[in-house]
Amino acid sequence: MGDTTSDLPTCGRTRSEPVKFGRALRDSEFLFDPSYRNLNHGSFGTIPSHIRNLMRQYQDQAEAKPDPFIRYTYPQLLDESRAAVAKLLGVPTETCVFVSNATMGVNTVLRNIIWNKDGKDEILYFETIYGGCAKTVDYVVEYNRGLVHSRCVPILYPCPDGDIVENFEKAVQEVEKEGRRVRLALFDVVSSNPGVRFPFEAITASCKRHGILSLVDGAQGIGMVKLNNLGEVDPDFFVSNCHKWLHVPRGCAVFYVPLRNQGLIRSTVPTSHGFEAAELQGGNLKRVNPLPPNGKGYFVNGFQFVGTVDNAPYLCVKDAIKWREEVLGGEVRIRDELIKMAREGGRLVAEALGTEVLDNKEGTMSACAMTNVALPLPAEDIEASGEEPAVHSYVLGTLMEEYQTFVAVFVYQGRWWARLSAQVYLDLQDFKWVGGVLKDVCDRVVRGEYKESKVPDTSV
Repeated sequence: MGDTTSDLPTCGRTRSEPVKFGRALRDSEFLFDPSYRNLNHGSFGTIPSHIRNLMRQYQDQAEAKPDPFIRYTYPQLLDESRAAVAKLLGVPTETCVFVSNATMGVNTVLRNIIWNKDGKDEILYFETIYGGCAKTVDYVVEYNRGLVHSRCVPILYPCPDGDIVENFEKAVQEVEKEGRRVRLALFDVVSSNPGVRFPFEAITASCKRHGILSLVDGAQGIGMVKLNNLGEVDPDFFVSNCHKWLHVPRGCAVFYVPLRNQGLIRSTVPTSHGFEAAELQGGNLKRVNPLPPNGKGYFVNGFQFVGTVDNAPYLCVKDAIKWREEVLGGEVRIRDELIKMAREGGRLVAEALGTEVLDNKEGTMSACAMTNVALPLPAEDIEASGEEPAVHSYVLGTLMEEYQTFVAVFVYQGRWWARLSAQVYLDLQDFKWVGGVLKDVCDRVVRGEYKESKVPDTSV
């Protein structure tokens, strides 16, 4: 397609003048319904119209000349996006490929590890693990029938980062005392619920000291927190959704595997043409890869084509990075302003509710673009009555039906919380507004309105 920089929107300012974040940017650049306020960017992300248009151009090229595009043009464009995201992370291009989402990356690692036959291997994960990843661990343990077990490391937020590292070290020591070994540890960059920054750098370093494979789930990561030093942090495996905070279309995640570990990833999920068996099966029948030879390494070649799907989002990574630089002012500005917005916005919501923000004294938990605010709901009474699912459905349904918004609501440590996301198309007025909205909805819950509610059931 050539250089797309010249096609970037100017939004009524000179190229040297980054746009102001907020409502005007939302109206001019994004695709939201005018009545909708998106305060839950952390779940699914979104894209500006410029990136949507480029994605459709890639799709149009695929339809215009399917074979030439898919077999020859697509790999070249894919390599450009791989190079762009590798530069953003500070790692070599040959260590980066794309998968559909972070859960796919976690599955790819856990399903490729060959566990020791003595049955002493363990997977360590933390209490705040993402649900889909927790179930993946459960499946791997079940499927391998006694070869590997899992163990949960407790976290009691709010706490200093040092407590998390200490709990991890204690868990490793407990495993070793039992005559077992921690083979792999799975942990976040920014956890989902609660949405707080996790000390992944320190846990990665601890894994290195103990000879443990580190699998970093950066589902909430790239485009939100500092990751341009990933090569220095040097995890064994890392995956991060580009469609959440990097303004890339769904679904797309960068999957980083340093050269030393690429031999451990024998197959993509699902297995496709890039796989090469260690021993030929079915007699001497050689499996032929029908795609053009490319001279790339086994790891990169395997992920270049994993069945026929629309991977146009992968091609948009380079364009999204460029758009963020040219229009939004670059990664540092975006990161700094979103963290500031989340912290200030969280305080405004807490003031409206008469509660508090979940953070530690050091402020490291809130060093991300999400904030968690306690809701004034009688958690113990709701739990005792068995009506927690009904309250949850009522709150979410009311927010969507009556207020045209969505807020992630969850129970943690016996208390109800709301997770809110900062983003370039929001400003503090949006947080003031949602503070009042949440206060109204919580007051209605306390009055028992959820018991006669006819809002849609959101529990499924």
